[in-house]
Amino acid sequence: MFEGFTRRRIATSGAEINLVVGGDGPPLLLLHGFPQSHVMWHKVAGALAERFTVVAPDLRGYGDSEKVATAEDHSSYSKREMARDQVEVMRILGFERFQLVGHDRGGRVAHRMAVDHADRVKRLAVLDIVPTLTTFESVDQQLASAYYHWFFLIQPHPLPEHMIGLDPEFYLRRKTNMWGVGTAHFTAEAMAEYIRCFKNPSAIHAMCEDYRAAATIDLEHDRADRAAGVKVRCPLLALWGGRATMDRSFDVLATWRDVALDVQGQAIDCGHYIPEERPEEFTAALLDFLEP
Repeated sequence: MFEGFTRRRIATSGAEINLVVGGDGPPLLLLHGFPQSHVMWHKVAGALAERFTVVAPDLRGYGDSEKVATAEDHSSYSKREMARDQVEVMRILGFERFQLVGHDRGGRVAHRMAVDHADRVKRLAVLDIVPTLTTFESVDQQLASAYYHWFFLIQPHPLPEHMIGLDPEFYLRRKTNMWGVGTAHFTAEAMAEYIRCFKNPSAIHAMCEDYRAAATIDLEHDRADRAAGVKVRCPLLALWGGRATMDRSFDVLATWRDVALDVQGQAIDCGHYIPEERPEEFTAALLDFLEP
């Protein structure tokens, strides 16, 4: 995977970040989601690298990036801190401004980045999510059943960590199967990487902290933005799985128009893992949106 890419580890002020970088052209930052790593981009990174300098990191706590110490208020895994990591990564690589794509948790980090670092983000694409605050304020039985993990992972330490840790591979395989349309779209090599990283007890704890932050300090930040009328100013593309939960539970474009000024998007005929389930369609839609 990632043939022609260079593997790097960059120390930011908050965490050491593992990443791959490849290609030539304008910078493009790709942020993965739960329970994955940068590997989720392996089917599309080569095509994107033909036009862009592609940077695909592991978020703090995920993959082979540093598992930083947790804070009582969960702020060390706030999307604000996770976004700052990646802004610093791009600056160290020599990129002051860049285009940004985020899937799942990476999309939430990307949303925060586009607000906190508006001068850095030229264009933003979010994959198969609606804003975090919208999700928590819209929970009904259907959404709670599909997104039960939002409420399981935020339980106080060490309950979810212990339960997942009893058989982390079972949990990961069960979760990825529930969110997609089967698992045939995951290559054996990619799945082996997801399992390797997910079996690390420190990674399991970090992922729980990511969700705990989403239910606490991230909501404080989002509510402050809403009260101040702060919105994403750059063009935003929302792509979501037409056979996934978002399509059944939300008017996805309307949710993003509540928090962003310039929104477009569409459903793709797949489940949650768009770049792995429909890599060609995803790449085409993204290239239509990005500035060359």
